[in-house]
Amino acid sequence: MRIATSKGGTNNTFQQPGSFHGQGSPDQDDIKKDLLQFFHQIDGALHDFFRNKKGPLVLAGVEYLFPIYKEANTYQHLVEQGITGNPEIFKPEELHELALPIVEPLLQENIEGVVEVYKELAGNDTSKVSHDIKEIIQSAYYHRVDSLFVAVGEQRWGHFDPETMTVDLHPEPQADDEDMLDFAATHTILNGGKVYAVEPEKVPDEAPVAAIFRY
Repeated sequence: MRIATSKGGTNNTFQQPGSFHGQGSPDQDDIKKDLLQFFHQIDGALHDFFRNKKGPLVLAGVEYLFPIYKEANTYQHLVEQGITGNPEIFKPEELHELALPIVEPLLQENIEGVVEVYKELAGNDTSKVSHDIKEIIQSAYYHRVDSLFVAVGEQRWGHFDPETMTVDLHPEPQADDEDMLDFAATHTILNGGKVYAVEPEKVPDEAPVAAIFRY
């Protein structure tokens, strides 16, 4: 999730191109053109920032700027609802908190869609999915995991040896152990995959971890 403020970018500072002088102002059309040109520049910068990403984009700013930005916008995942008000009075973490209720339904819908993909693949070709933690750890390390579901609050302690491709799991953490669920999530993200941290009952196959492999 990213938040684009009326000053442009994703909480970055751009020079403000001016402000409206009120309804009926003779230079209102010129100001709108300037704003539209400015927002086209922001849209271009965001395209570079969001390259190969599909995260929701939430606008934050005074409400009359929203339709102008939407006219310039070409990013497919701009959220219809925005955060109204002067974004300069909010800290980044406050904007994040305000944006969560807006994007949570979208994120939940996305998770449910990926779960359905997992179930469909599991019914047709089990080689494309897995809930075997050892197989998933190996696959995450070797760039094979496209989507990973991890149960919130769960831990699995152990160690992975990339030279022998072996995974040792222990009921209690031992010396040099690490949480292997966190290991799998970290390597999935580093290798360009997507991680969904969900409640345990929402992980496919009722496992602490499940994965869709690249194919």
